[in-house]
Amino acid sequence: MTALKDSKFRHLAWILPIVAVVAVAWLRPATVSATEQQDAATAQVLLGRNIVITRDCAGCHGGTDPASPGWLDGVRSPFQEFPIGPCYVTPGAQPCFKTRPRNLTPDNATGLGRFTERQIFNALRFGLRPEDTPDVDITGTTPGKGNFPANPHYLAPPMPWPAWRHMTDVELKAIAAYLKRGLKPSVNKVPDSEGPPDFWASEYTVEKIGAMKTPAFPTALEKRPK
Repeated sequence: MTALKDSKFRHLAWILPIVAVVAVAWLRPATVSATEQQDAATAQVLLGRNIVITRDCAGCHGGTDPASPGWLDGVRSPFQEFPIGPCYVTPGAQPCFKTRPRNLTPDNATGLGRFTERQIFNALRFGLRPEDTPDVDITGTTPGKGNFPANPHYLAPPMPWPAWRHMTDVELKAIAAYLKRGLKPSVNKVPDSEGPPDFWASEYTVEKIGAMKTPAFPTALEKRPK
């Protein structure tokens, strides 16, 4: 038990300074030096890298670690596709949608290179497909209000954004920074995922996935530690 606690503390000791550097860079005036700006940018990318690794993004998007072939450049085999619908249980059953983890590297033609970090952030926070969502600051979740698209096009269900949306802005922006500025482009054209005409909108209602903000602690099922 002590070893487990020590392991957790070592992890916090490594990651907390990175979070602090990123936060300070945003809070301090714009008079920081070029070296300080570079250090902050590097710290942000390293934080994003750590989250991507520990959340096992590679488990779907390719590779095993940042040094392995195919790191985050998308599926390369039909065996890596996700069947959504009755066909998941019964082959050939309908409806059936094949979804394919995309290339997350900053290649302009086949990856995320043509999208901004804010578009990637909006995909992680709101589940919105970057190719169908403009580069805007979204301030709500009601379609047609606060820059939220009137007809939202969502990421396919295998992407766990309903859980990721509860991360902090610092964490989600760090992930976007790593994908845009911490990776080398890799050319791998992943076929488009299939989906229903409403682009999964009926699957991502508040009734099905809950509100975006995490409930205040403690809820009726939690308690304060003594």
